[in-house]
Amino acid sequence: MSVCHFVSNNCLTVLSRLGRRCILNGTVASRTSQHKPLLSQAYATSAAKERSQYGGRYTVTLFSGDGIGPELLDHVKTVFRFAGAPIDFEEITINARTSEQTDMENALLSVKRNGVAIKGNIETAMADPSKRSINVSLRTELDLWASIVQCKTIPGISVRHQGIDVVIIRENTEGEYSNLEHENVNGVVESLKIITRKRCMNIAKYAFDYAVKHGRKKVTAIHKANIMKLGDGLFLECCKNVAEEYPQIEFNNMIVDNACMQMVSHPQQFDVLVLPNLYGNILSNVATGMVGGAGVVPGRNIGDSYAIFETGTRNSGRSIQGKNIANPTGMLLASCDMLDYLGCYRYATMIRESVMNVLISKKIHTPDVGGTSSTSEVIEAILDDLRPKASS
Repeated sequence: MSVCHFVSNNCLTVLSRLGRRCILNGTVASRTSQHKPLLSQAYATSAAKERSQYGGRYTVTLFSGDGIGPELLDHVKTVFRFAGAPIDFEEITINARTSEQTDMENALLSVKRNGVAIKGNIETAMADPSKRSINVSLRTELDLWASIVQCKTIPGISVRHQGIDVVIIRENTEGEYSNLEHENVNGVVESLKIITRKRCMNIAKYAFDYAVKHGRKKVTAIHKANIMKLGDGLFLECCKNVAEEYPQIEFNNMIVDNACMQMVSHPQQFDVLVLPNLYGNILSNVATGMVGGAGVVPGRNIGDSYAIFETGTRNSGRSIQGKNIANPTGMLLASCDMLDYLGCYRYATMIRESVMNVLISKKIHTPDVGGTSSTSEVIEAILDDLRPKASS
């Protein structure tokens, strides 16, 4: 295990006692730990599917979140009902105002019971150092160790660069998101970056398996090992070791600051990126902006037993809440990924085709991608496109 320390001034925060206890008790894997078996498929685990299915239908936990999350998920429910998708939603109220530990426990129990969830973004209070991000808590408590975001240009949406198709695979549970911070002396804060061999091997092997399964040609590891020689050095070492097992996949590595520059200047060079937590968050947002923004890209968080689906960037859209202009594309595509995960391929394909037909053929767009249509008008167009498919 490598622990990297970062020091900043004039910032007040507290040490996570739970996180420190985990380190002291040895629950953070050592450098010699072996990685756990990967998921047999890119999307699904049979355990999650079996647990969430009742009488031919699936129960899915729904966290509406903050901002535009509730309205977007209402549209998902409308489209699912119209298409006849065999999904029942167990709605759990959890958002930025959630403060009771029992609410968080109920949320976790629901996902553990159903195996699958879909969520809107949940805002985090930045001014309160004692309040942990609920988004991060869900990922760590459920051990959702892989975040997958595919950023692909969509015909009909005007962007600077065409021909982008990059998959960003991010380690989702450690790194700078370990929630281990404390103030040594007044004005001096220490944040711990946790990197373990187990997690690095897990995410590297997942990235290469994904590339093989989906016909991808190249995996690029993004790092800052020239400066963080132990932490990011371990990540890069693991990626290189795994790459040797996949001679059919081209492998290279790139320093994160250069990767950001390359992403905005020549994004077509990238195929599959594998990254530690923080870099993955940053690069996925950059890539999302390159293909149309937060409204068009889906994302998923995958672990050995559970999965949570959401938009590709964790932006609550508070400024457009209630204005009927939020782009439903990203959330609807995330819901299609969820249907694929559950094995409901017919419904996933049917809904995805209608969403893309409205975007590409009918060119009915919300203002964020240069259109003038409202959210409701986009949804109505999707339902119209679905009608002959749903009735057949």
